[in-house]
Amino acid sequence: MDSPFHYPDTTAIHTRLPNGLDIIIKEDHNADVVSLQAWCGAGSIHEDHWLGAGLSHILEHMLFKGTKKRQGPEIATQVQDVGGYINAYTSFDRTVYWIDAPSSGTETCLDVLLDVMTEATLPEDEYEKEQEVIRREFAMGFDDPDRMSSQLLFATAFQQHPYKYPVIGHLDIFNQLTREDVLAYYRRHYVPNNMLFVIVGDVDGARVREQISSHFQAYPRQVHSPPLILPEPAQLGRREAHQEFETQLTKMHLSWHIPNIAHPDMPALDVLAGILGQGRSSRLYRVIREEKQLAHSIGAYAYTPAHGGIFSVSATVDPDKRLAVEKAVHALIDELAQHGVRAAELEKAKKSCLVDMLSELTTMRGQANDLATNWMLSRNLDFTKDYLTAIHDVDAEAIRAVVTRYLRESNLTSVSLNPMGSLQDRAAGARDQETNGTRRVLLDNGLTLLLHEDHRVPLVAVRASFLGGLLLETEANSGLTQLASRCLIKGTESRDASELADAIEDVGGSLGANAGNNTFTVAAGCLEEDLPLALELVSDVLLHPSFPEAEIEREKIAQVASIKAESDHLVSLAVRRLRRELFGDHPYANVRVGTEDSVNQLNDRQAREFHRTCAVGANGVLAVYGAINASTAESLIREHFQSLPKGQRAFADVSAPARLSSSRTLDVTTDKQQAVLVRGFLGGAIDSEDRLALELIEEACSDMSSRLFMRIREEMGLAYYVSASQMLGLAPGAFYFYLGTDPQKLDDVEAALSEEVSKLAEHGLESHEFHRAKKTLLGKAEMDAQALGSRATIEGLDELYGFGHDYHQSLGERVEAISEDEIARVLRDYFHEKASITVRVSPAI
Repeated sequence: MDSPFHYPDTTAIHTRLPNGLDIIIKEDHNADVVSLQAWCGAGSIHEDHWLGAGLSHILEHMLFKGTKKRQGPEIATQVQDVGGYINAYTSFDRTVYWIDAPSSGTETCLDVLLDVMTEATLPEDEYEKEQEVIRREFAMGFDDPDRMSSQLLFATAFQQHPYKYPVIGHLDIFNQLTREDVLAYYRRHYVPNNMLFVIVGDVDGARVREQISSHFQAYPRQVHSPPLILPEPAQLGRREAHQEFETQLTKMHLSWHIPNIAHPDMPALDVLAGILGQGRSSRLYRVIREEKQLAHSIGAYAYTPAHGGIFSVSATVDPDKRLAVEKAVHALIDELAQHGVRAAELEKAKKSCLVDMLSELTTMRGQANDLATNWMLSRNLDFTKDYLTAIHDVDAEAIRAVVTRYLRESNLTSVSLNPMGSLQDRAAGARDQETNGTRRVLLDNGLTLLLHEDHRVPLVAVRASFLGGLLLETEANSGLTQLASRCLIKGTESRDASELADAIEDVGGSLGANAGNNTFTVAAGCLEEDLPLALELVSDVLLHPSFPEAEIEREKIAQVASIKAESDHLVSLAVRRLRRELFGDHPYANVRVGTEDSVNQLNDRQAREFHRTCAVGANGVLAVYGAINASTAESLIREHFQSLPKGQRAFADVSAPARLSSSRTLDVTTDKQQAVLVRGFLGGAIDSEDRLALELIEEACSDMSSRLFMRIREEMGLAYYVSASQMLGLAPGAFYFYLGTDPQKLDDVEAALSEEVSKLAEHGLESHEFHRAKKTLLGKAEMDAQALGSRATIEGLDELYGFGHDYHQSLGERVEAISEDEIARVLRDYFHEKASITVRVSPAI
């Protein structure tokens, strides 16, 4: 096929000797220069059981230390004496030794090259010296952010393929190598049938070929079994690695796996690299460096070896701009995927590829390298010419196809090397950004909106929370909030319960409602494209519930069944009785699900009145978190919720329960075989200054390393389990200790618990308990806030309670500010000689 462009003469002659040695010679008499290269198919990926040792690299160094007929210094001297220059390099799949010289020195330089490839002696006295040289090379690499960031990239992107190992190796494995290991590697791989000699320049081809053939007559073909190299498995999810380093700027790489050089998509990927990041007019440079001024340097390239490679965007940035750069890169990629590439931009990139590749052919060394690479990768000396023809044929659709096919989030590896301390600073900064990134909007009807964009997954969580619960109920109507909230999703003026369920579940979403001690919530979850539907359904159940009588009766039956089931759990039974005794006539004496009698008396009129009073704007917060556009979401919410009545905020005046005048013990009998003991004290409110201290005390008394567990269960053997818990609310709640035991040990365990609680109140927590409780509390908080729905709930409730949606973000600072003395003070204030209620549940005698 005729080339669409002028391609230089690449006439070269390939010869394979009987021993398997490949020779490629190209006569070029345009300059009195020759490039002689010896390529061995032994690189770092071929080191077999020594993978990661850097065998190929140290062997490259040792080949210049002497042969059977030349001392080490003579090798370079003889080349330099004829005006030449000798060097070598090692890569993943090859080691290359090359000499550039005036053509008059061809015979001498070729003799040197043949000698080192076949007769190197690897002198023992030089081995240790060269090890030290390479250790210094390691040290220089350890100080080089470019090299270290590149190694981090390959170690992260490749999990199975030996590309994950640095060519130089790992120092600890390198240190285990001996000269004998290197010599054995030399003898195994530096054999004729694993070598290629390439000579380009002002030479007599026949004479050069004869010199090589004559030398190799003494070296027959050898058994050569290269190690099996398994392909890298398909990447199934984003990979990340971010490290700190002694540097001033962040080095970052965003990389995607791509096929090997022979794949038909590779020309389009090379052109894509030009479009995105090669030259000052490329998209990355123009937008990210020039317009947005986010990066000091940025570019893109496609690394395409014989095995699968990577397409990479690399940048040097200020550490606080790394995330912004990544976001901007993704935006440019999305723009390409959606709108394609302009014709002029495509032609410019294709010409740039042509110029880059042709420029390599202007020197003898460039031509030799091109011919050798073509042969090593494809066994086609004209591969570059054919490849450039393929690049010429790349069209806009091919660019869009490879963007979509390869530059996917699931195929992405993101790595960075950052200044010391910046990751910790960025973590704090990320929390700040997330706080600032949560848009708070107050609608005219008093409804507070929280909108937070999080595009990690294409999901959205919707949480509409309102004040309600126990403080609005009496003993006669306890369980109303639970019943009314559950019935919100049982029918509206336009949809029955089945239609509501079908509408959301047909798109894989969810819709539910439930109540707590202080609030009730309508929750929905969906894919990002189904947010309009989810908001429509949530607004429908909040604005237009029909409270069908049949559905209310059905839910009452279910709620009574849950009350009965709860009575089978002895701790729940004991806590219910504890609350009745502890709170007296305060609403907190009731429980969320109510009693059988109270629930059976509830009706649709009460549910409607509850809804009319509580499901109002001034009493609620609507949190929408996930893969949203905040502005679009706000517009949808205004459309659907503008008619929600404003109403009033509940609980304008919250009364506290009466103080206990004395301690009491209540014995409860059941038909169960085990016994339960609960001892409770009046606790703090959700806005109390003692709240966090009480939570730390709860943590310290609740795990399997707690003093209660170790003393009462492990040492004394008196209990099956022992722990502590709190009931938190808008009014002061309860703090209680509980345990399960053998009925025969109930008296002993009560005495032991009383003794341990007294010790706590008098002496406080020991230092190790105090610090463990802090770590546990913070760890649980981090884990609880991971999921979108959980975070939307947490931040929505914090806003509803008046703390602000970003309240939980400062938990770490507030916890760290608490001292052991403060814990001791709270223990004394709440537990030292304070009245308590003890409930003993045991079998009837």
